[in-house]
Formats: sequence, structure tokens, C-alpha cells
Amino acid sequence: MKPFFAHSGSDKNKTDWQLLHEHLQSVGQLAAERAAPFGGQQLAQIAGLLHDIGKYTDEFQRRINGDLIRVDHSTRGAMLAVERYGPVVGRLLAYGIAGHHAGLANGRDLGKRSTLEERLKGKDLPVLVDQWQEEISLPDKSQLKFPPVNPRKERVVFQQAFLARMLFSCLVDADFLDTEAFYNRIEHRSSLRSHQPPALTELRAALDDYLAGFRADSSVNRIRADILAHVRQQAECPPGLFSLTVPTGGGKTLASLAFALDHAIRHGLRRIIYVIPFTSIVEQNAAVFQQALGQFGEQAVLEHHSAFNDDRSKDRQARDKLRLAMENWDFPIIVTTAVQFFESLFADRPSRCRKLHNIAGSVIILDEAQTLPLKLLRPCMTVIDELALNYRCSPVLCTATQPALQAPQFKGGLQGVRELAPNPPQLFQQLARVQIRQVGILSDEALQQQMAAREQVLCIVNNRRHARALYESIAGLEGARHLTTLMCARHRSEVLAEVRQRLRDGLPCRLVATSLIEAGVDVDFPCVLRAEAGLDSIAQAAGRCNREGKRALEASEVLVFQTENPDWKAPQELQQFAQAAREVLRNTCGDPLAPEAITRYFQQLYWQKGERELDKADLLAQIESQRLEGIPFEMLADKFRMIDSVQCPVIIPFDEMANAVLKDIRSPKDGGELPLVLARQLQSYIVQLPRQGYEALLKVGAIQPVAPERYGEQFMVLDSIDIYHNQCGLSWDNPTFKCNESTCW
Repeated sequence: MKPFFAHSGSDKNKTDWQLLHEHLQSVGQLAAERAAPFGGQQLAQIAGLLHDIGKYTDEFQRRINGDLIRVDHSTRGAMLAVERYGPVVGRLLAYGIAGHHAGLANGRDLGKRSTLEERLKGKDLPVLVDQWQEEISLPDKSQLKFPPVNPRKERVVFQQAFLARMLFSCLVDADFLDTEAFYNRIEHRSSLRSHQPPALTELRAALDDYLAGFRADSSVNRIRADILAHVRQQAECPPGLFSLTVPTGGGKTLASLAFALDHAIRHGLRRIIYVIPFTSIVEQNAAVFQQALGQFGEQAVLEHHSAFNDDRSKDRQARDKLRLAMENWDFPIIVTTAVQFFESLFADRPSRCRKLHNIAGSVIILDEAQTLPLKLLRPCMTVIDELALNYRCSPVLCTATQPALQAPQFKGGLQGVRELAPNPPQLFQQLARVQIRQVGILSDEALQQQMAAREQVLCIVNNRRHARALYESIAGLEGARHLTTLMCARHRSEVLAEVRQRLRDGLPCRLVATSLIEAGVDVDFPCVLRAEAGLDSIAQAAGRCNREGKRALEASEVLVFQTENPDWKAPQELQQFAQAAREVLRNTCGDPLAPEAITRYFQQLYWQKGERELDKADLLAQIESQRLEGIPFEMLADKFRMIDSVQCPVIIPFDEMANAVLKDIRSPKDGGELPLVLARQLQSYIVQLPRQGYEALLKVGAIQPVAPERYGEQFMVLDSIDIYHNQCGLSWDNPTFKCNESTCW
């Protein structure tokens, strides 16, 4: 028989070329292994066997031999899937097979790609050679084993779409891995994927050793120890939906890790995925986990987000292993952002979807669950519920301010959520460390006086321009400091280190910040001034006050104020949050941060927004209005965006380390670092700007590309360093930027 090839090699005699039937069989087996956690082995195997069946054509074999012709090799497999397995199973498979290179297309409505409906017509396809039937054996339709599905009648099409995307993930990961292994063989490269990460049992033993050093030497630490013990006892509960409602400073991070390890080991789950709202906390939590896991920390914890910072002290092979692991999340513990996690679950591209199958059979910790954007809240909850229902996941909503997301109060909400913490209302009473007071309108002068009257005070406002103006008004006071995202992360770290030291030493410390200080930053002030915001933000602000409970309750205050200056007006959405908080604070006699008050706050907020605003793009309705043949995969990926505004990175040459990396970019040495590695080394020196501000600086030459002949505008550096200030970060007097700045950070 004539040999048909999947991939070419280096030998002109084709002794090292990959035979097509070997590639298809290998991809089928690998895909089946990846689908095993959700029972989709057989369907994934069929997708693997059919994905490149279109290479059994004379035209493709001419192409692989060097002819410069274009050949569609994906559509034939999709067509065969529908022919062999019918309009339901066949079409579920057809989406992924047809899109395993270009991505998942819409079923019917035209997008950037041809629709699946159009492709299944088979127009202008080369003739398939019958030899494929002698080399590839497909399961009979009557023998098909469909994954067990617990149906939700209100989201039938959503469940079909989700299964199709998970099968797509299994297929593209298997295809990548087999192709990678083939080229490793013919190029005589060793595989970096062969390393075995530590087992979850080893990680639990290391964590137990670390926790053994914990001392319950204060009332707060004794409560933290009780929380930890109780949470670990709940690991016996069957997989499903959980909440962990613990006040700020109650030890949620390590308690959730301990539960996740115990629960995963007890029930045979495969990994732990931490979903964190902000990049800065990803790095912080990953560092905590690595420390707690001792010798296994770096081998077990993978950070995956846009600002992942390679450690230059690691050798190239270690960094390459991390890069490979990021492609498909093949690590025991993943720490990622909510943007990366949720946008991937609605994605259409092979590179974004490749890792999805590794979410099945996981413990998913949704840290600070209340920060999920309201405009996508219903789609986010639907996907979390589906993971728990049909993909053997245990999602945990982990926060001090638990959002009211359970059915029936929340339409399409979560069902059967089990609380892990011991008696949350009692915990909040025991860990009450601050008093919340509304102090009405404070003028800028009154704010200055409040800060001048206190030696240690934190003031949190709702936009960066207000923060800068307030800082400049108190800059002459001893210990005045400023924190903003217009500073690069390395600069912010230096400011925070100085702030913590002054607080420990009892020195004057007057810090003005935006809400970035509420994102997991560990500081402990006796008083916090907070511009009016949502009750969840006020609770986070309270977590920066009397954090360790060492001061008297009466001496620890969070003063909530309104501003009179229209220039400092909060964005519209923050105003809605503040209005809901105002209603609850007005009608609450006890602790406004107690769970029952927080529940009322979120119910009020969701009522104000209305059901339509919790799925602003109407994604769920658009999915269900279609049938299986019309699933709008491309539309979903385009419209599911957790961050609307385009942010542009500018590198700040803040210190010698930044300048050293920039020098490597300008004058690369032989065997030097790859651009991706260099980019990650610069992440802690980046300030993200809205498009208008970025273009204003570019127009006047204040930012310049580094080595544009090689990298274009990949590396944009601040050339006018005089507009970056040691106290305030990046600053200029551009009215376009001022008018369009909407971030509360």
C-alpha cells in the first residue's frame, strides 16, 4: 500500500516521516486519556482518529512533499463524524475536528471563519482516498458510550456547547503533544515533559510540616487554628459546590489549600486551581504556597497569567518546563487570574482551549469570589455549576464577603452549596476588630485635617487623580506616602516595605492609596478613611485596620466618607455599589460586615442591576435560542470579555535590574534569552495605560520602542523619565487621559 504521511521529517527517503495512521491512532489514544475524568474517552478518541483524515488525499501528500498548494485537511473528518454518528454526537465532534487549527466556528451565523454548516457542505474538497478505511478503525455508532450528563433543562444547549469545547480541548492537546513528540524524536531532543511533578500526598505532607510550626499564641491565631481544623474535617464531603466564608485575616489562604489537598486526595481529584482576581495577588499567593510546600514548592506551583515573571536564577531548562506546563496546565497546583480562567472557558482558539480538559477533576478555589464582574456574573456561575455538575470539580467560593449567588434567590444560581467554615456569623463576631462609621461629606480640606490629626492612617479613594491630589496636599507631613497603579510593581513593593516598617516601628505613616491596597496587601493601620464604595470594598478596607487584633475595638475605625468635589466622582458602576451599601448601612443595627448584612447588600445590588445587567451581552439566552447545529462559539469568545478597556504596557526603567534586561533586548548575546522570557522579566516594571494616554505619550515621543527592528512595538519603554516621579509614579497633564480615565485603581 502507498504510504500516507502526517508530518514530514528531514530524510529525503522519508524514513523519519510520520505515517498518517500512526499519528491518528496516537492522537486518538492521547485524547481519550484526557477525556477520562469526565467520561468522554470514546468521543475524544473518535475526534483524534478523524481530525486529520483529510490528509488521506493526493493533494495533501503533494503539499507535504513541497508543492505550494493550500489543502483543507480538517473538514473531511468533520463531515465523516456527522455521517457516521448522526446530527447530535457527530456534530458535537465536528465542531472540534473542523476547528482544530483555526478554532471553533459559529454553527450557522457568519463570523470571521466559515460556519460549520457551510463547511459541512464539502465544497471544493479534494477526493478522500479509500485507503483510510483499511488503516483506521472507527467504533460503530451502536457501541458509542456518551459521557454521563446530569441535565439542567434550562441550559441544554449550553451543556452541549461546553461538552463540545471540552472534547475540542482533549483533541488539540493530544494533537500538539503527539506532533511535539514526533519532532523531538527526529531532532533527537529530550522531552522536557517527562519530569514527574510531586504527588498530592507529598504536597500534603510538606504542608503539614509547615503548619506544625504555627503557634496559636493569640486570640486571633487560636481562631485561625480552629478554622483550619474545621475546614480540613470537611474534606470528606463528596465533590461538589462549597463556600468558605471567613473574615479578612482569618487565614483563608492556607485553610483553603489544606482543604483542597485533603479533598483531592480523598476523592481522587487531580489538581488544585486557584482563581485570583488580580495579578498582584497571584504572585503573592503563589509565593505563600511555594513557601508552605517547602522543597516541593517550585516543582508544584505554576503561575499562569499575563504578568508571569520568570526567575532569572533558574536555568533555561527549568524555565522551559514552566512554559510547557502553562500550555496545558499539567501541574498539581495552578494559580491563575479570573480573566485567564473564565475567558478560556468561553474561548474558541486552540491555544486558549488546550488546557481546559485539565480543569476536570479539580478543586477550584475562587478567591475573592465577590470581585467577578457583574456584567458576566450569570455566565460565570453557569460555567462553575456545570463544572461541579458534570466534570467532577469541587469549586469553592472563598471570601469574607460571600456574594448571594445561590438559587432560587439568584436566577440560575448555584444549588447545594456547602459551607466549610465553622459558624460564619459567630466567626465574624469573634474576629470583629474594627468599627465602621459613616461620617458624611468630607471636603478635601477636611480630609487633609483628618490625616494630619492622626500619625498612622490609611486613606483609600476611588480614582488615581484624587489620590495624587490628596497626597500632594499632605506631602509636607511626616510619613506621607502614596500608592497607585501608575507606579510599576517594583516601585509599589518598595513603598509597601517602607510603610510596613514605619508601622512596626510606631513612626508616623500617612498613606494615600487607590483600591489596589485592598487586593490582598497585608498592612495594619489603626484607622482607615474609605471613600464611599460597595460594602465588599469597605470590608476589604477594614481588613487593613487592626488586622492582628492587637488594638482595642474602640480604637480601630473605618470612617466611610463622601466627596464633595465632582472631579473625584467614582465611575458609574462604583456609584451603584455605593448606593447598595448605603441602603444596608442605613438599615443595619449590628455589624455591617456580618454575613447577613453582606447577603442583603448583594441582593440589593443584584436587584438594582436587574437580571439583564448580570449577563449584559445576553450570552446565555443567545446560546439557548440556538440548537446544537447553531452554537455561536466564535461570538461567545468575542463577547465574553471580563475587561473592556484596552490597556497598553509601558516599561519603566526604574532600577539597574530593569536597565540590564533592556540592555539584553537592545544587544542580545549568542544564546541569549528568548523575547518571551525577557518580557516576563520586565513585568514588575510595567505600568498599564489606557489607549488614549498611551497614544498621547507616543505622539510626543515620551515612550519609544526598544529594538524595533527585531521586536516592533513589543517593548515600549518610558524615554522621558522626568515624568515618572518617586512619590506618584507616571504623570502628565494630558486632558484626554484625564477625561477617559475610568479605573478606580
